[in-house]
Amino acid sequence: MNPAVRRLLYALGALLTLVTIGTVGYAILGHGRWTFGDCVYMTVITLSTVGFAELNDMARVPGARALTVGLIVGGVGTLAYVQGNVTALLVEGVIGQAFRRNRMRKAIDELKGHIVVAGAGSTGRHAVEELLVTRTPFVVIDRDHAHLEHISEDLADGKLLFVVGDATEDHVLLAAGVGRARGVVAALTHDKDNLFVTLSARSLNAGARIVAKVTEVETVPKMIKAGATSVVNPTMIGGRRMASECIRPEVNEFLDQMLRDRDKNLRLEEIVIPPASTLAGTALKDTPIRRETRVLVVAVRDLNRVFIYNPEPDLVLQEGTTLIVMGETDSIVKLRQLVTDSVVRPTIEPAQPGGRSLRPPV
Repeated sequence: MNPAVRRLLYALGALLTLVTIGTVGYAILGHGRWTFGDCVYMTVITLSTVGFAELNDMARVPGARALTVGLIVGGVGTLAYVQGNVTALLVEGVIGQAFRRNRMRKAIDELKGHIVVAGAGSTGRHAVEELLVTRTPFVVIDRDHAHLEHISEDLADGKLLFVVGDATEDHVLLAAGVGRARGVVAALTHDKDNLFVTLSARSLNAGARIVAKVTEVETVPKMIKAGATSVVNPTMIGGRRMASECIRPEVNEFLDQMLRDRDKNLRLEEIVIPPASTLAGTALKDTPIRRETRVLVVAVRDLNRVFIYNPEPDLVLQEGTTLIVMGETDSIVKLRQLVTDSVVRPTIEPAQPGGRSLRPPV
């Protein structure tokens, strides 16, 4: 139960208790002199401090005015407590939810190059965990609002960005910013739903990388034709993992510890050398990658899409080269920033008579 609702119920219970005490008290003290309605009426106007006329002959009834004084003192505090909790319920409830929805909508609208996770079930939840650990911006779509709130509190301290709705519908994908996203994870329960998500996402964003979950092998070619960049079959992965546990248990233990290490968050990541980067044309040993970020370059994928494992220090990087690196999350964030800062921006010269000139730096 919502804490604000619980507090309001406690406050209303205290108020009802005072009304009961006052009504019964006046009835006992009056010895039948006042009707039940008169007793309730006197109790209510006393607790509310409205101050209408007293009951008939109250001055002659011993203890009646003392009871009235007690009800006034107790009523002021109780009513203030009730009013405070009603206000809190409005702020934290309807009004608070409206503010949170507006803030979330604005935050989603400002995202660019993020990941859209369609489906927050068992598969989607694990995808969310990995995106959180790697500090990758993302938005989750699911029909169950309560489930999304639970995941938000459980994994993201209530800061999860999500859209409540059916991910197979275009307007829901657009609300999650799929047109500006760099990737989509279709992790719904049924293959046909993931197929719809893939078709819609591809039509809305031709350049996004779409990873779709499949449960039936026969669905794989259909998913690829629909526009999926790659497909993942959890059953197949599970079976291969079980066999791998028998064949190479130490390797699996290393990978498990790498993924489960909450202190260092060791990860394998990929970094692409962008155009106009000063790292292009530089030998791997001459770059500040190892010195400033302390990440390990495990492999390099050249422009021919060929992997070069354990690259030599003399390997010269080129624009479009992909670095496969291993390191802690903080170090990989530093590497991404290093690569971003290495891009040389063109400079615009001051306007000259007769026109303007744009010339990149020499």
